[in-house]
Amino acid sequence: MAKKILLTSFDIWMSHQKSNASDDLLVLSQDSFNGSVSLLRKLPVYYHLAPYLAIAKIQEIRPDVVICCGMAEGRQKLAVESQASSGADVIKTSVDLQQLVAGLATTEISHDAGKFVCEAIYYSVLKYLDYCQLPVSCIFVHVPVLTPDNSPSIVADFVAIVRRLAEQ
Repeated sequence: MAKKILLTSFDIWMSHQKSNASDDLLVLSQDSFNGSVSLLRKLPVYYHLAPYLAIAKIQEIRPDVVICCGMAEGRQKLAVESQASSGADVIKTSVDLQQLVAGLATTEISHDAGKFVCEAIYYSVLKYLDYCQLPVSCIFVHVPVLTPDNSPSIVADFVAIVRRLAEQ
């Protein structure tokens, strides 16, 4: 992978959570990538701070690809978000998601990033990239709670997504 890739994850935000599936996914998949992948792990679940930290990291490392990840406890598959909104303003990713997820068994496309910090970071990063006219591919991936049963297929799909974006 010649492209520089930034992967982000969140920390926990509820007392019953022992970990955040988005961070678990980065840990489980990180050995599948070479040095071209940077991790920004355990972002705080705060509306203004998480986007600020992600954008600061983008400014620092100037990646070609940004993949923000967050946990969605109610989902069963990886969900690649097509868009993010803030009020009436909607920004869509420039990535061809149909092509990106083609043939992946445990991944689907979603059109609802959740109206929480996940959507706030996705919207802010997309807005920043657009405003600065940076040619950076950016997606958001919602991650289900990982279990011994679903982890192998979820990790395999995520690694495939990262590799496909690196090859575009």
